[in-house]
Amino acid sequence: MKSVELRQKFLDFFEEKGHKIIPSASLIPENDPTVLFTTAGMHSLVPFLLGQKHPAGKRLTSVQKCIRTNDIDDVGDDVHSTFFEMLGNWSLGDYWKEDAIKWSFKFLTEELNIPLERLAVSCFAGDDDASKDIESAKIWQDLGIKKERIKFLPKKDNWWGPAGKTGPCGPDTEMFYWKLNNVPAPETFAAEDKNWVEIWNDVFMQYVKDENGNYFEAKQKNVDTGMGLERTLAVLNGKENIYETDLFLPIIEKIEELSGKKYEENQKAFRIIADHIKASTFLLASEVEPSNLGRGYILRRLIRRAVRHGKQLGIKENFIAKIYPAVAEIYADFYP
Repeated sequence: MKSVELRQKFLDFFEEKGHKIIPSASLIPENDPTVLFTTAGMHSLVPFLLGQKHPAGKRLTSVQKCIRTNDIDDVGDDVHSTFFEMLGNWSLGDYWKEDAIKWSFKFLTEELNIPLERLAVSCFAGDDDASKDIESAKIWQDLGIKKERIKFLPKKDNWWGPAGKTGPCGPDTEMFYWKLNNVPAPETFAAEDKNWVEIWNDVFMQYVKDENGNYFEAKQKNVDTGMGLERTLAVLNGKENIYETDLFLPIIEKIEELSGKKYEENQKAFRIIADHIKASTFLLASEVEPSNLGRGYILRRLIRRAVRHGKQLGIKENFIAKIYPAVAEIYADFYP
């Protein structure tokens, strides 16, 4: 499956469920000053998650471009990237856990034809701030997920938000795919096994966190889901990493041309260069400029890391601008 197909299939599915398609927000958050970049689709929706009426209604869906740098040292492994796209759907005080989970399950198993035996889920284990999410686990079981494939995990694993220091947040349920093609998925789900790749996350925003770190029941309960385009595309194409899809291969081929080296023999360096140039391209398009502070410092760091790894590959020329057209070729139709 191509990336353009997966994006459209997701949007079409939720549009049929009464969701209005909204455009991707800027990488520079407008409604959330507590974060440098848009790290999830919910950033531009914070006022509406807190009760303000959205002009498009209570059900929304989008493909959101995102930047996350907290995992920058993990870029180069099979699943982490600085720039990524999040496929999302929202309920602003409308439907709740049952519909959200059922639609996630239906999209995965019927629209994408992912076999049930390659799926597992996690739910929130509960703590002093919020109770154990038994409701979500029961819905999954009723849909056919075996009890052994459902794991209850603590807040650090199964709680989303707030995006900044304060705001809407709540327990989530995450969906995992067994990525190995030549080894059957084990009967029991072990979240620490890296062969289980998280591809989708349904967040149930039941709470609002205040400046003192206290959690209060939200007046408006929302659903906020996010499916990683890159990870899902990889598993649908039988790949064990995100870099061997149409979202990266044209960039990697250009790096091979400029370096005279093979990707297979230099995977980590190629992946870091490809990701960092892609992220830098989108930041520059968002009018961020390299500097010593804030967003500009992150951009400068990404460019310098790409240059360093290029030099390690033996590229002596000023090469980054020569790779940019490969990024533009991948994304120009969707992000003109």
